[in-house]
Amino acid sequence: MPLEDAPPPATGQIDFLIRELIECGRDFHHRGWSLGTSSNYSVVIEREPLTLLMTGSGFDKGRLQPDQFVMVDEYAQSLDEAFPKPSAEALLHTVLAKHGAGAVLHTHSVAATVLSEHFLKDGGLRIAGYEMLKGLAGITTHESEAWIEIYPNTQDIASLATVIDARLKAPVSPLQHGFLMAGHGLYTWGESIAAACRQVEVLEFLFEVVTQKRLLFGSF
Repeated sequence: MPLEDAPPPATGQIDFLIRELIECGRDFHHRGWSLGTSSNYSVVIEREPLTLLMTGSGFDKGRLQPDQFVMVDEYAQSLDEAFPKPSAEALLHTVLAKHGAGAVLHTHSVAATVLSEHFLKDGGLRIAGYEMLKGLAGITTHESEAWIEIYPNTQDIASLATVIDARLKAPVSPLQHGFLMAGHGLYTWGESIAAACRQVEVLEFLFEVVTQKRLLFGSF
């Protein structure tokens, strides 16, 4: 069927995804990963044309309501003036979706914030040897490592989105699992909201382990 004749996504499907993201926000708020109005979450509604449902800007993620979501196109532009304002970081969600992500979650935990500043000079954070690594997509043994790239915090989201796009399609060692913005927080993704939530849980656990290990032993 031609794209212009394709039916819109079912209202019931959108309502279900909104409920999933609301529950995600409540859980992350409870764990201290999405406090205040920080964080943003999205899920792909359609691939052709690319359409994302995402949290609107400036809302408390622990108390999200169904009318606090916005649908955006591939350029991160709102599809309806009646929607809330999209997050300033919406372009990061759309570039990840263009590379296959079904859902993108951005959190602001204390551990991610502190580690991202500390390891910014190294360009990333290397985590190896932990059983929990097997919770990350594509990792099957604890005898593995994850390299979480770190980028300087910026208000120039379009430029950062271009960098992320290039890293995702790099022929050697492309960007995987997630990335950190220094002094800001974590971006991670998955094929679904549930898969992306698992990535957040695993990475936040590992960030906490690294933080505690440095406090106890003074080493990575």
